[in-house]
Amino acid sequence: MGMPRLPNRHADGPGPRRPEDPRLLDRFGRTATDLRVSVIDKCNLRCTYCMPADGMAWLPRNRLLTAAEIRRLVRIAVRDLGVREVRLTGGEPLVRQDLADIVAGLREDHPDLPLSLTTNAVGLAERAAELAAAGLTRINVSLDTLRAETFATMARRPFLDRALAGIEAAAAAGLSPLKINAVLLRGVNDAQAPELVRWALERGHELRFIEQMPLDADHGWRRENLVGAAETRALLSRDFVLSPDPRARDGAPAERFLVASKDRPGAVLGTVGIIASVTEPFCADCRRTRLTAEGRVMSCLFSREETDLAGPMRSGATDAEIAGRWRDAMWAKPRAHGMDRPGLGDAGFVQPERTMSAIGG
Repeated sequence: MGMPRLPNRHADGPGPRRPEDPRLLDRFGRTATDLRVSVIDKCNLRCTYCMPADGMAWLPRNRLLTAAEIRRLVRIAVRDLGVREVRLTGGEPLVRQDLADIVAGLREDHPDLPLSLTTNAVGLAERAAELAAAGLTRINVSLDTLRAETFATMARRPFLDRALAGIEAAAAAGLSPLKINAVLLRGVNDAQAPELVRWALERGHELRFIEQMPLDADHGWRRENLVGAAETRALLSRDFVLSPDPRARDGAPAERFLVASKDRPGAVLGTVGIIASVTEPFCADCRRTRLTAEGRVMSCLFSREETDLAGPMRSGATDAEIAGRWRDAMWAKPRAHGMDRPGLGDAGFVQPERTMSAIGG
């Protein structure tokens, strides 16, 4: 997958020196408090907007962070860097056999920490109760369709029934509120958006539509094929009445809308969110920091620069030294990912060499 570039601390100009502040600050006034930790890069699906049909090279096991190393890095993040919530991601986290042990260790260290998981729910039916007992707070599930044929087309695997069973098991285990993430692909599942909304509302789940991002392994993303936020709102408005959610967004990636039926516009049925990373980016209020499965800090999902923490940690670095490297990595975070710069369009953005599965959402 190539070697990521070393941090370029002057990508947006030299800027000010990092202040003596323990938090994960950057030069543009943002503070990262939301940590995403990828526990593995492997996945049991082959979604077209993320991975190739075959031929993906996985990280060798000895390069993955161990459960103890994840526990130590999260401890540093919470104790020393001001992180207030953690989400475990992948790849597909359920592929990792010691996932419940990782959750239990984090919960032991941080009894009150919001601790969530992003999963495709394939295999969750067998593990939801175990994860809840270990201390997991809630779950985000990636589910793009309710139709078996469309699922097999998009995920390249016929596992819709297993994913739906996993969602039911998570709800039964109390891992709620469940958030369902769906990517709309033009001509594939975009016309199915209203039925996904109805299904989620009936079950009390919060559905979020995520714009397809240029993080696919085949580098086939094209802006003209994107089903953007405005188009998604227009599509949903044919069947529902949408109104802005009055609750503060507070750094959340999703812009939420209250949903009502056409015949009873005053009766709110629930909410739906839209995560518009491409057409309506929220970079100015981004509060996330990411660790890849091999222990590298990524200050942005679209970053081409990474800072290694695992190497120094395995070579004897102290917690203070690791925290310092992490602060430096986030201080160098760019103003934006490049797709939103006026006059530049796609020309101002270079797709990362890593795919989404190798980053961890």
